[in-house]
Amino acid sequence: MLIFMLICVFFVSLAEKTTKAKIEINEQELLIKRLNEIVSNYDNPILDDKFYKTIDLHGIEQMITIFPAKTNNTVFAHLVEHTYPNGYNGNIRLLTGINVDGSLLGVRVVNHKETPGLGDKIETRKSNWIKSFTGLSLKNTERSKWKVKRDGGIFDQFTGATITPRAIVSSAYQILDYFSKNEIK
Repeated sequence: MLIFMLICVFFVSLAEKTTKAKIEINEQELLIKRLNEIVSNYDNPILDDKFYKTIDLHGIEQMITIFPAKTNNTVFAHLVEHTYPNGYNGNIRLLTGINVDGSLLGVRVVNHKETPGLGDKIETRKSNWIKSFTGLSLKNTERSKWKVKRDGGIFDQFTGATITPRAIVSSAYQILDYFSKNEIK
């Protein structure tokens, strides 16, 4: 029995190590895909140039990852990987692109646990809804309008899933607001 148990532990451990590496590779590939959906005209090694910053964002202290997008060694945008903690089913990991002029280049979901068929419409493969943020800024959109239509704002919500769109709208507004008041360095 002891030998059988040791063999099982060995194979479970081996499977964990093998799948952990594969999961990390898949997450890295998804991140690169999301980065390139938001901005593609950079000429720097964007993954190598990333840096981390611990800030208070979305009501929690969190470490964000900032990817500076550069052309000819000049930063023209920052892509910020951050977590919004108040999705319907918990954390939503996002990548938000912010142009140096303060406008959004785009918002993409990196990871979430929202309800399939309802809240998962925040994914580009399910809906184009999240692409509606591109070009918006605090300069061209009244602060009071950064809400879903049900709450008096300009953003559509999904039938049966208002909490998820609220989370994405709130997240986009809060990250723009944070970086309008704080220098990215």
